[in-house]
Amino acid sequence: MKAEFVLLMVSAALVAMLVPGAAADQPKDAVIVTPINEEISLKQTSITMIIPEENKLVWGYVRGGPSEYVERYPVIIQFLQDEEPVHVAQIDVKGDGSYDYKFRVKSTDLATGETYDIFHGKYTVKVFRVVPNADSIA
Repeated sequence: MKAEFVLLMVSAALVAMLVPGAAADQPKDAVIVTPINEEISLKQTSITMIIPEENKLVWGYVRGGPSEYVERYPVIIQFLQDEEPVHVAQIDVKGDGSYDYKFRVKSTDLATGETYDIFHGKYTVKVFRVVPNADSIA
């Protein structure tokens, strides 16, 4: 399963998939699977997220498509910049094994009306999820 980073415009009805410029330096996903016990493993997927200085989009999200999962284990998403954690989210997995996390990239100061960046620059996004072992009986 592949984790994806996507930016959204506030007024956009449709979601753009991997906005050009927002993920221009996107390498292939780095996946590490670490066994927890005989039945389950922790799957870590690392992707690169780049928010350019001239970014006009307000929302972003990380999502993963339907795949195998273990019930009652949430997905943990970490955002790191220069190896330092800057944001962490814990979200539930949907019944089909997919997940979706929406976050603000820009915000507006209500007192002044000025827009400011919450995220800008290059980040490593790590997605942790518990998956069944390939040879386990579930």
